[in-house]
Amino acid sequence: MEPVTTKGENTLSHLVTSVLYTIVTVIALGIIYPLVMTGIGVLIFPHQANGSYVTSNGKVVGSEIIGQLWTKPQYFQGRPSAAGKNGYDPTSTGGTNLAPTSKKLMDATKATIAVLKKANPDAVGEPPMDLVTSSGSGIDPDISPEGAAWQIPRVAKARHMTVDAVKAIVDAHTAGRTLGILGEPHVNVLELNLALDAAKAS
Repeated sequence: MEPVTTKGENTLSHLVTSVLYTIVTVIALGIIYPLVMTGIGVLIFPHQANGSYVTSNGKVVGSEIIGQLWTKPQYFQGRPSAAGKNGYDPTSTGGTNLAPTSKKLMDATKATIAVLKKANPDAVGEPPMDLVTSSGSGIDPDISPEGAAWQIPRVAKARHMTVDAVKAIVDAHTAGRTLGILGEPHVNVLELNLALDAAKAS
């Protein structure tokens, strides 16, 4: 005859199995797998895995993938940010979450356009939309080539450089679509501003 298994024994067996399965899963997927993937990432893509830091004169000045606030006229400005209290906070990424019909968004957009026009009196036409609207993450490090070109007169004047000289640096730091088809052409603001500083120092 087969041994009789009580309901309590069945419940205990299932409980033990569930606990053991949970422990194994946590160790395998919560500890071992992330460590292995991080190790592979560091070996294959060490720069990206360590934060894509950018250095200048031996000091870390930012990251290729995190936007910053630029206020001085001799520097190109990035996209507005709604990430965190003061913007550009990588620990609190996000957009405004305001609807296109929001009065608050409309008022903020008009105010941003007014500030941009005042700071760029020699710019031709209206400011490109990427200089007016924040990105979904709030820390977008890039602007469009059009957004950079619109700011060239101000930057050139502030640095006592010719428009053509600044444009040449912008063109040299304009990246195309990934693999020729993905994304849009873009300019990394941090790298562009560092290149301008380097050109001025040389």
